Parts: sequence; structure tokens; C-alpha cells
Amino acid sequence: MTYLAKPKLHHPSLKPNKVGFTRRDYEGRISTLCAGCGHDSISAAIIQACWELDIEPHRVAKMSGIGCSSKTPDYFLGQSHGFNTVHGRMPSVLTGAYLANSELLYLGVSGDGDSASIGIGQFVHSMRRGVNMVYIVENNGVYGLTKGQFSATADAGSKSKKGVVNTDSPIDLVSLALQLGASYVGRSFSGDKAQLVPLIMGAIRHRGAAFIDVISPCVAFNNHAGSTKSYDYVREHNDSVNFLDVIEGKAPIEVEQPADGSLIEVAQHDGSILRLRKTDPDYDPRDRIGAMNFIARHHAKGEVVTGLLYVDPDAVDFHQHLGSVGTPLNKLGTAELCPGPTALDKLNASLR
Repeated sequence: MTYLAKPKLHHPSLKPNKVGFTRRDYEGRISTLCAGCGHDSISAAIIQACWELDIEPHRVAKMSGIGCSSKTPDYFLGQSHGFNTVHGRMPSVLTGAYLANSELLYLGVSGDGDSASIGIGQFVHSMRRGVNMVYIVENNGVYGLTKGQFSATADAGSKSKKGVVNTDSPIDLVSLALQLGASYVGRSFSGDKAQLVPLIMGAIRHRGAAFIDVISPCVAFNNHAGSTKSYDYVREHNDSVNFLDVIEGKAPIEVEQPADGSLIEVAQHDGSILRLRKTDPDYDPRDRIGAMNFIARHHAKGEVVTGLLYVDPDAVDFHQHLGSVGTPLNKLGTAELCPGPTALDKLNASLR
């Protein structure tokens, strides 16, 4: 089998961003996924988000586990750091890397099999610890590499391509992330670029555990009548609670708040502003419990709630919880890492 290589030369008319990169500079290798796979649309959204945010590719560390979704980091940000871990173990490897070097932007890409089955324990602890990361799950409800068995996120009552009905209760990773303390939680659809790109941009700008569940139909095994993860089903049952804009700027941004509360602004740690235009007047993305109840009510009606579902403007990350030094651990010398027996005795005395 032969694969075509992408040309290294870019058209001179391509627009560069503030750091001198064109959108093509954020691409990776040619995808080997099935034509029409929703995962490729997610890769394109990540590329667009990083280009618009003027992120230098070498400042990004992208990590994944095993599965169709975990192949996708090869298809974006070809000039960044990358590590493909074993099945379900991406969060712990990412956590270790983040503890050693907090200066990189950590982007974890996983799937519903990788995160909701074998790796669910890893997912749980990365969320509750507040690891500063963007955790994207490309959720198609099936095991695509092993020919379409139901995954743990498949809805009860949904049908496989062969007509088998799923009788197991689904795991909703969004509700789980909210319960565990994730400070930025969203859900989107791979077929909705206008919603997904700013949602990823907001997650990148957020400090803390940012989780995005992206419904990404599998065109080979789960895009038929009876599937709740198909293109047609999600388009017909999508309930978007808001539209998100990410506004960069160090100077204060003042906008008059509409009387009906349809606009919410959330300041991020880096000075950027999340501007949320509400489509559901009763929804407040700053209310964790309210978000969990809202999602549960709409799921019972067969509706898929999308948008920025929760954000904590005062979130802190794992290093802040631990009280770590400001200098990344991989830049500390022997004197700082091994301060000697006097310092050790003092530490032991404080624990008695």
C-alpha cells in the first residue's frame, strides 16, 4: 500500500499568523482513516484553533492512547512533541510530563474505548487532580479498529450496523467530568466546526482540567439508522446551549451586558475573554450542579446537549494544588533537587 506525501512547499498567498506560521504549518501527515471519518474534522478544528491562537507548534505536547482516535495526533501539528502511549494510559503519561515540564501546552486525544473502558481510571484521576491539559475524546460509540462492537458510551437501545441492540447503560463522560471537578467542560459535534473551533480555543486558554467530548460518527460501523452517534441523529437531536467566542487582549474589555442575561463573559487567567452568547436563557455555564441536571434531563429526552457546559473562572491546576516551585522541574539542578540531609531532616520533622 502506498501513501501520498504532503508537499512541503506552501502557496505564497497563504496568510501567516502573528508568529509567522500559515495554517498548513499546523498540519501533520495524510490521514489513513476512512473517508468521511469525523475524527479528521476534529483534527482540522485543532489545526484551526492553534493557528488562530498563534501557538508555536514546538510548545505543544500531544499525547494519545490506542484506537482510531489515538492515531489522529499524527495528522495535526507535525512540528510539535508527540507520544503515543499504551491503551488507556495517556492521562498518567501526560500527568508525568506536565509535572516535569509545566511550560508546554498539553493536548491529550483519546477515544470512547480508550477513556471510558480500559482507561476510565486514568481519566478519573486526571480530571479530579486538575491537570492543566486539553483532554479531547473523539466519541463514536464503537470500537472501530475491531469491527464495530459497542463501546461504553453507546446509548442503551441503540442498534449496531448488524441490528444488535445495546442493552447496557452508557457512561456519559461529560457528566463524569463535571462530577469529578473538571473546571472546563464542553461537548460538540465533529460536523459543527463553527462551535468546535472556539470551544477548543477556550480550552487551550483555560488553566486547569479542560475536557471536551466530541461526538464523531464512525462512517464504517456507526452511521446508520438506529445509531445515536450518527451524523443524522446528532443533527436532529442537537441542543446547543450557547455559542462561544474567544477574545484575546491584555487591556480590559468592556461590553454592555444585555438585560435578559443572554451574554456571559468569563475572564481567563491569560487575559483572554470567553464570551458566551446563550441560546437557552435558563442555562448558566458557571453552575456545575445545574449543568449536571440539565444534561441528565435532556439525555432522558434523547437530546444531545452541546456547547460550553461548565467553566470555573477561578480554577487552579495540579501544580498549584501541590504548591510546586515556579521553575519547571526539568530545569532544576542537582542542588535544588537534592538539597542534602539537613533539608530532609527538616521535612521529616514536619511530618511527625
